[in-house]
Amino acid sequence: MTTHHNVSRRGVLLTGVSGFALATAGPNDVLAQQELSPTPACEDGGAPTVRQTEGPYFKPRSPERSDLREAGMRGQPVEVSGFVLARNCRPIARALIDFWQADSEGEYDNQGFRLRGHQFTDAEGRYRLRTVMPGAYPGRTRHIHVKVQPPGGRLLTTQLYFPGEANNRSDGLFRRELLMRVAKAEGSLAARFDFVLDLL
Repeated sequence: MTTHHNVSRRGVLLTGVSGFALATAGPNDVLAQQELSPTPACEDGGAPTVRQTEGPYFKPRSPERSDLREAGMRGQPVEVSGFVLARNCRPIARALIDFWQADSEGEYDNQGFRLRGHQFTDAEGRYRLRTVMPGAYPGRTRHIHVKVQPPGGRLLTTQLYFPGEANNRSDGLFRRELLMRVAKAEGSLAARFDFVLDLL
């Protein structure tokens, strides 16, 4: 019975992500056509997403937006999408997700809100972020910071990582459990990560 539930839920998630991508795609939006398997794969009662340090560069009250790119901004385009799920694999609607990152040169904007923004998951627990590839800097591999909070629930602070980066091996904070799945598309990068939250 439980196995059937898990398989069905996973199938729903995969179908949902594909439908979400196609429904939001523009005529030339190659990234939105990518179908990436869930990561981490949610299993009923499984472990929640690993927590990580906030770091020194978080700023509250970021603007609400799903596209962090600005005119003239350098860097490879990246689109990150996925779901916010409870440990029973059910999607969480209206979860707050706050992203911040370095620019392509490895610099953070601590005066304003460049490459910072928050959004809310839709009714099916989906999110979608458009940004640029963050640069590495001394001691750190490429990464994206994120805070995720379900309505009225406990805040998760963590970081997302890119596979295949040489600096992953030397970064003391790097965790394999926080690797995104990625696919290249015409000079851009599509990435997926599903957040699993402990609601207790």
